[in-house]
Amino acid sequence: MKTYFLIVLITLTSCITLHAQQKRPNVIVIYADDLGYGDVSCYGAKKIKTPHIDQLAKQGIKFTNAHATSATCTPSRFSILTGVYAWRKKGTGVAPGNAALLIDTVQLTLAKIFKQTGYTTAAIGKWHLGLGGQGGPDWNGEIKPGPQELGFDKSYIIPATLDRVPCVIVADHHVENLDLKDPITVNYHQKTGEWPTGKESPELLIMKSSNGHDNTIINGIGRIGYMTGGKAAIWDDYTLTEKLTTQAETFITANKANPFFLYFASPNIHVPRTPNKRFAGKSGMGPRGDVILEFDWSVGRLMKTLDSLGLTNNTMIVLSSDNGPVVDDGYQDQAAELMGGHQPAGPLRGGKYSAFDGGTRVPFIVSWPSAVKSGTSDALISQVDLIRSFASLLNQKLSTKQAYDSFDMISQLLGKSKSNRPYLIEDAGGLGIIADNWKYIVPNNAAAYDYATKTELGNSKEPQLYNLSKDIEERKNLASQYPDKVKQLSEKLQQVKDEHGYHL
Repeated sequence: MKTYFLIVLITLTSCITLHAQQKRPNVIVIYADDLGYGDVSCYGAKKIKTPHIDQLAKQGIKFTNAHATSATCTPSRFSILTGVYAWRKKGTGVAPGNAALLIDTVQLTLAKIFKQTGYTTAAIGKWHLGLGGQGGPDWNGEIKPGPQELGFDKSYIIPATLDRVPCVIVADHHVENLDLKDPITVNYHQKTGEWPTGKESPELLIMKSSNGHDNTIINGIGRIGYMTGGKAAIWDDYTLTEKLTTQAETFITANKANPFFLYFASPNIHVPRTPNKRFAGKSGMGPRGDVILEFDWSVGRLMKTLDSLGLTNNTMIVLSSDNGPVVDDGYQDQAAELMGGHQPAGPLRGGKYSAFDGGTRVPFIVSWPSAVKSGTSDALISQVDLIRSFASLLNQKLSTKQAYDSFDMISQLLGKSKSNRPYLIEDAGGLGIIADNWKYIVPNNAAAYDYATKTELGNSKEPQLYNLSKDIEERKNLASQYPDKVKQLSEKLQQVKDEHGYHL
């Protein structure tokens, strides 16, 4: 009899535990590359339609004042995964394709939060946070440490950006499809091997450079950096998004019975823009518009997979972008000529690389049909907040030494609060701070305009102060009229820098 009751007790306990696990949401972070605030139709775009992203917004919360931590990619990715501002750590600027891993393996990460609570985790898509130990990755051997040493069970990534070598996929700890008889060599300082470069052989290019991007030619496109070898491992630019999306679908399907966390970092809409043939020419805005359509299609594929498996209601999707938009970022792809009145940053000033809000204020959508009511939120929030917010959702207590730049904003993510985080810091080489709808940009001697990308960088030798509640375009500098506000925000910024260090 005692044995019988023991068996019943164990069975009930197992059922309760399984039920509790099933109540925890699956979580997918969909991270676009260079997608601007005005690049999707639910944020006001008129020249292009993004129905799948719009559907996410319709069934969830569309945030209108959400920010990446930086106006460029590597630092934003560092911060979203660690809960720490990248400007605190030396060497976290835009990384070359052969950089060593930028995140210390002992550091808490978003993936570790999920993994230690029983989730299966995966990183699929663009990485751009370095790989390997000191000296960088061994492309022809075991590539570690990497995502799997940071809490991801599965890793299927491109090492950096689409325009940087090596143009290969790293599956877990090895380059996919590598023939060791044709070893890979990568160099970011001088040419290696005999493969032609865009500078030497422009006649071989199918996409001309507008600025730089004239090193080793891969698939007819000049890249940043030099590479030779690994011919069998080279990705196909035109089908890469589809391949990565399929990997994400496979991961979701394989883990349909267990809670999972997927960090799906799409390489779209970064240059070189090489849309799949099903999207080429479909936007009427050239390749830049076409890859926006392709990104939206990819989002739709993941949504369809969740629907087919009955997972939609209990899956939390967070969709955002690593920084603001850029039109001409190194290739002659007619992005500017075919803009047709489209405004990639919407009403915001600046874009990628800029200290103005166009650099970091990005689309940010949260969908979890069984728990989040649809609506719009103007709460000030940052991607750096995800780690403490998900720790809170999963009842994980973090020490003050972990993810110290992250705030617990789970109530805002669930639509239960519209309160702002106390302040927000933006990084575009120099720093700015936002609090109570006032924005202060630290004076500096950097260039005010980037002629290569035609971007207002927001730099000035004079302090800048904007009232964002009345001047979202940041046109009226009020620093001279409100010196006390300048002083207050400057002191707050200095306080935050002093708390944990500053290495820019």
